[in-house]
Amino acid sequence: MVWVHKTFAELSKQELYDILQTRVDVFVVEQECPYPEIDGRDEACLHIWMEIDEEMVAYCRIVPPENGEPYHSIGRVLVKEGHRGCGYARQVMDRAIKVLKEDYKVMNIWLHGQEHLRHFYGSFGFKEVSDVYLEDGIPHVDMLMDV
Repeated sequence: MVWVHKTFAELSKQELYDILQTRVDVFVVEQECPYPEIDGRDEACLHIWMEIDEEMVAYCRIVPPENGEPYHSIGRVLVKEGHRGCGYARQVMDRAIKVLKEDYKVMNIWLHGQEHLRHFYGSFGFKEVSDVYLEDGIPHVDMLMDV
């Protein structure tokens, strides 16, 4: 297992393609949710992924505050089909939280997660700070963790 952390500028064309293809496969195709996956924020993000045998199996991005947002957030958390149930989502979340605490020195971490995963995110210390709302037809909830 290898961990990779890269800014947008550090990504190779192939890495960027693999990230975008994997995110579309999971969030658009698997979840049958047509929405603008490429949201204009990737250039400001730190991209974190786990590779096994040179294949990206788990991914997330750290999103800096923008437009008056007060917190860094963790987003686009995914594990590729065929690799789920192995604890990789927990590992990628642990990795992102560690980077935010140690490298970014944040006091709080935000995430805007799918409602069915709120207990998973809660297991890291995230607390719900919004009611459940629909985003692109999928129930979501905003969550915040004090570091």
